[in-house]
Amino acid sequence: MSTPDPITLEVVHNALDSIADEMALVLMRTAFSPVVRDSMDYSTGFCDRHGQMVAQGLTTALHLGSFPDMMSVLCKKYAGSMRDGDLFVLNDPYGSGGMHLPDIYIVKPLFFGGSVEGYAATLVHHTDMGGITPGSTAVHATEIFQEGFRIPLMRLSDAGEENDVLLTLLAANVRVPDKVLGDIRAQIASCHGAARAFTALLARYGCTLVRQCIDRLHEISEAHMRETISALPDGTYRFEDYIDGFGVDPVPIKFCVAVAVSGDTVTVDWTGTSPQVAAAINAPGPFIRSATYVAFRCLVSARIPNTVGYMRPIHVIAPVGTIVNPRFPAACNARGIVGFRAIDTLMGALSQAAPQRVYAAGEGGATNPSIGGMHDGKPFVFTETILGSWGGRPDSDGLDGAANLAANQSNQPVETLECNAPIEIVDYALALNSSGPGKYRGGMAVRRTYRVLAESGVFTLRSDRRSHLPYGLQGGYSGTPSYTVILREGKTKMLPVLPQDKIDVQRGDVIVHVQPGGGGFGSPLERDPALVLEDVLDGRITVEYARGVYGVVVADCELDWVETIKQREVLRMDRPQGHGQLHLDHFARSFGMDAAGNVFGTALSSMH
Repeated sequence: MSTPDPITLEVVHNALDSIADEMALVLMRTAFSPVVRDSMDYSTGFCDRHGQMVAQGLTTALHLGSFPDMMSVLCKKYAGSMRDGDLFVLNDPYGSGGMHLPDIYIVKPLFFGGSVEGYAATLVHHTDMGGITPGSTAVHATEIFQEGFRIPLMRLSDAGEENDVLLTLLAANVRVPDKVLGDIRAQIASCHGAARAFTALLARYGCTLVRQCIDRLHEISEAHMRETISALPDGTYRFEDYIDGFGVDPVPIKFCVAVAVSGDTVTVDWTGTSPQVAAAINAPGPFIRSATYVAFRCLVSARIPNTVGYMRPIHVIAPVGTIVNPRFPAACNARGIVGFRAIDTLMGALSQAAPQRVYAAGEGGATNPSIGGMHDGKPFVFTETILGSWGGRPDSDGLDGAANLAANQSNQPVETLECNAPIEIVDYALALNSSGPGKYRGGMAVRRTYRVLAESGVFTLRSDRRSHLPYGLQGGYSGTPSYTVILREGKTKMLPVLPQDKIDVQRGDVIVHVQPGGGGFGSPLERDPALVLEDVLDGRITVEYARGVYGVVVADCELDWVETIKQREVLRMDRPQGHGQLHLDHFARSFGMDAAGNVFGTALSSMH
């Protein structure tokens, strides 16, 4: 097959990218639920006639690498029987290529001249899929049968004839059918828009030339990834990280990765990772593969086509029966935290192979709070993803309040959140003294405080990084821990990071959540004192913190250079490098806790 000329190739490449991005925009603008419209917890992809991904929307990175698994199942099951006007739907992670029940895929085969020439694929995290708690992300689920409405791979539309039975059953099994069905309509509209745009592209250039361009894009993507891997020193790089565990007496959950680089290929082996658990944080295989691809995609400095080509040199081993590849019927609706922790673990390993290209650990992934119940005689479900802080980078500080690189999502605006649910946002801020110290400090922790306005409800939570903090690199200190506290009638109660039960709430309850702060990069004693002064003046850290952690003395809003030199020398002599307890103590006190982690509420009293 001949190679297309570079100009035409670039035009077709950008046209395909535009189709995927237009799909994402249509979804965002027509979605009914805030978790899609405002949090942007969804993804779009465009696949070639073989079902191989060739373009991705600028959406949730952790989703995108899962499309090949789903498309492989779809193409195998329905090969030769697809008809123009078909739509396919699924969410089942066991046998259909799904990841967890809230993520519904809708795929449209795109016909031209009587043959399938491509596929428009969408994935949306839906507000509710039924199950034992509102929002369908209860950590305390122990099997998938408790988690909601399962949809095996099937036709949503058969040659244009919609599957009314499926939609009727779905509506009867979710708490907010208007939002769920509305978001499904948005997915369908997104696919139809892609069909129109792709048809126009084929009509202009012809099937043969477009096929040649797509094949070439796969080759270019693969070549760039092989070049990136080849630049890493051959060898095996190992790293371990942990999820704190679930319940009031958590047992740490271990992530163990071995990254074996050999020439222009790499094998990523998750052997040694903890077995699957009796909780909903197990992550099906497509999710761990997607997480692995995200980490390596971050190493590629060039602008490359987002095709399956870049995945080909990366081989993933995820042992069956582990938390990264569970056996049926393991619960998995809260599986997102596993993907985030897998990326942290993998980046820790890659920091050994490319120390000046990998940053310290960030907040550890999105926190997922959900509150649901009845209000004014109607069911309501509030759910969101809270992000984020980045770790310190090799040449700059970590970012504050920015989406995790694996998510590319957004914290919901306060005003729209309060309009959509009986919830008041009391406080939305960056937490004092929460950046992991380093030559380049980590990003500050996000604090979000809710007041319940409904008469009663159920609160569920997925968070992490209280005991196993976001790690620092190259002498940087760890970030700060996450905390979640409920205030009721003047009393405070600290919640586990992953509560193993639903939590009943009532009107007036206040829920305070502080995310982890990002880890630091490089020694704190190498940080420019002028930058420390700037952090003090900006209200990021206190004067006492600057002196005790960074050895920088600030008096009357000015830098005392003489005392700073003396203080830094004292710290170099008296403090072991890497010991960051003082920084954690300062953060705990600013949050209203003592050094042992007991809440005493001083800093929280104004929120009740």
